[in-house]
Amino acid sequence: MTEIKSKEIRFASAPEGMPNDSNFELAEVTIPEPKDGEFVVKNLWMSVDPYMRGRMTDRKSYIGGFVVGNALEGGAIGKVVQSNNSNFPEGTYVSSMLGWREYFLSNGDMMSPLEVHDGVPLQAYLGVMGMPGLTAYAGLFKIADLKEGENVFVSAASGAVGATVAQIAKLKGCYVVGSAGSDEKCKWLTDECGVDAVINYKSTDNLTATVAEKLPNGIDVYFENVGGDHLVAALESMNFFGRIALCGMISQYNATVMPEGPGNLINAVARSLRLEGFVVSNHFDQLGPFLNDMSGWIKDGKMQWKETIVEGLENAPQAFFNLFSGDNFGKMLVKLADD
Repeated sequence: MTEIKSKEIRFASAPEGMPNDSNFELAEVTIPEPKDGEFVVKNLWMSVDPYMRGRMTDRKSYIGGFVVGNALEGGAIGKVVQSNNSNFPEGTYVSSMLGWREYFLSNGDMMSPLEVHDGVPLQAYLGVMGMPGLTAYAGLFKIADLKEGENVFVSAASGAVGATVAQIAKLKGCYVVGSAGSDEKCKWLTDECGVDAVINYKSTDNLTATVAEKLPNGIDVYFENVGGDHLVAALESMNFFGRIALCGMISQYNATVMPEGPGNLINAVARSLRLEGFVVSNHFDQLGPFLNDMSGWIKDGKMQWKETIVEGLENAPQAFFNLFSGDNFGKMLVKLADD
């Protein structure tokens, strides 16, 4: 065994507004040989996700912030390349939160061997078979209490979470409307994902009126990924006893001044609505059912997904920036190395 040179991306400074290159630093480190009980992982794929922006801000949240000077963290799929740990022999695929680096040393803490299902690409365990997929599954069934045949509105419906939400709802016999930011994304949602109607929110003059037009029977479940005018529009069309699963509000992540809340929030009282925020880490009890259902849907050809792949660790910050400009289509991934 030999020491390994590895590159990593460090958190250089907290951004104000939209992050930029100055907030990130590329560094080289030496990974020591593994001692008894340790092993070295070579990362193959890493994920960049909107929630990471919250970890760059000093505010109370469900997960600790990034530390200036330290390597960033995020979902990654890797392979054990050196091992002195019988539970993680060489060749084992692992899932971790130690992305943003090429290699790392581990003793197995906070590390999971990855069971790869037939016909499922490795990187899908960072998308439809990973955290975004579980977020969609738990959000629909545990938070929104989805029922057969309901009317569902999904914002950012072509994204990694949104597209999974839309397709699961369709599998449950629901009428589904999704919003997306381009005609290409909208066409994919209807042609490939079976969504009943779509809204290009960048080309509509009145989102509230368009949502009401596309959902003439109102909304029973709204899956919130955007916030802002999307939440206003949904609140205006919610049916009595409707449920809103608050998954994310990407429109506010880079705001330097928090916008005013929806002026029609009173609808939540008048229509007996339930609005509930959630994070996927509180719902790992759903992992078993989720993996069983999702692997079956994929095997049966009932689940479609899109990926935007950027190659090279040094390009990970740009991949992260693209999340907020809408330049990604589906799950944003960074390929670090070949298997």
